[in-house]
Amino acid sequence: MHIGIDFGTSYSAAAAILDGELTLVRFGDAEQFRTAVYFPELVPDPNDFELTPELEAQLEAHIRSARNDLRQQAARGQAPAARTEDDLRRDALRVVRRQWMEEQARAATASVASFQHALFGEEAVEGYLESGGGNLIESPKSMFGYRLDPQVRKVIVHIATHILEHIRLTASRQFGQPVRGAVIGRPVEFRSSMGAAGSAQAIDILREAAATAGFDEVHFLEEPAAAAMHYHKSLADRQHALIVDIGGGTTDVTHAELGGAASPLIARNWGLPKGGTDLDVGVSLHSFMPLMGKDIVRVPQHQFVEAASVHNLPKQREFRKQNYRLVAAPYGPRLRALQEPGATTRLNQAAERTKITLSAEATYRAQLGFIEHGLAVDASRSDLDKAIEPFLIQLERTLATVRGDLPALPASVFLTGGTSRSPQVKARVAACFPEIPLVHGDPSLGVVSGLAVAASDVGLHAAA
Repeated sequence: MHIGIDFGTSYSAAAAILDGELTLVRFGDAEQFRTAVYFPELVPDPNDFELTPELEAQLEAHIRSARNDLRQQAARGQAPAARTEDDLRRDALRVVRRQWMEEQARAATASVASFQHALFGEEAVEGYLESGGGNLIESPKSMFGYRLDPQVRKVIVHIATHILEHIRLTASRQFGQPVRGAVIGRPVEFRSSMGAAGSAQAIDILREAAATAGFDEVHFLEEPAAAAMHYHKSLADRQHALIVDIGGGTTDVTHAELGGAASPLIARNWGLPKGGTDLDVGVSLHSFMPLMGKDIVRVPQHQFVEAASVHNLPKQREFRKQNYRLVAAPYGPRLRALQEPGATTRLNQAAERTKITLSAEATYRAQLGFIEHGLAVDASRSDLDKAIEPFLIQLERTLATVRGDLPALPASVFLTGGTSRSPQVKARVAACFPEIPLVHGDPSLGVVSGLAVAASDVGLHAAA
């Protein structure tokens, strides 16, 4: 059996076509779950490497071995390369550190392979906050396209494996038959530090994780193309349409010919590696970080960005390594409180709630008692507008590029993706195409519905 999987930055969902009808996979009582996984065990961090007495002994052994090799080369009449003691120590340290990381990764592999101990979605966040230990991975998709240490990459693959196995087993139980095939959605451009190579790496991670999770056959479909297939089903007449899919981590646009009896025809895709998580970071920086001293104390601006970026593990680790003991009160104590386990996650939750609430209400008060007793943020709709304006400007520029690239204006613009719920986002998209009808799709399930259709087609071809 084949299913469609929307492996999202913020939320994930899955669905299948059964007897011609779309059937969503249910995760408990919900049709999607937050893309987060919690392991009671710690995922290894290369920055945790320290020379213990045991490792120091290994280091000295490597140095002695290197000296002996140089003496033997000289005894054989060979001219050894000029090496100082610092050179020998640096090379030995590199070997010891690599061996330490491999051992840590093996231990992590054994621990995260224990599927029964992992928690997913909101339960993962709650488990992490309640335990005060272990490791919470939020939005792992945001890391797939970044340069990764080989051992860290192994851990990331294991995390993706757990999420995909959770989906496969849940779907198999619900449908009463083994799920072995999937069409997985992918953004036009992954968030990446390596350009096209980052997107290729991300697909490799997903493919490897899916195989380990028990999928025998996996295909990938660009998310806006999947949304186009969903929209296609509702159009009686043939037309050119623009699909704008604004998710948690990326914004994707597709120009397609849809509707009628013919199959969907995808003409072109565009991508912006920004989405709803960037809105949360914007709210945090604008309304929350001034209470931590942003623009007030002499702390580099990038450290506040690192604190706000809960979906980026390297940035979180950099923030937690900082020493704020010399920062004047109240900001130093607040920053140190923010470094405590779970504090940045709680702050991000407060920023997300602020964003959601201010999309419908004029004001919102966010309590930050976990940082300091009685501390709170009072935010208004105008604060939200200022906080998300940088993203809206980037969205506007992307859509201006799309408009300029189109041979002719489409008959409609179909808006989907979780971030499309934002009134400000809807208004900005509409302003970019004022003369074209704006059609609102299901923000959460438009993409996975199209992926289910694609998965059904793959399954039929496989059975033929």
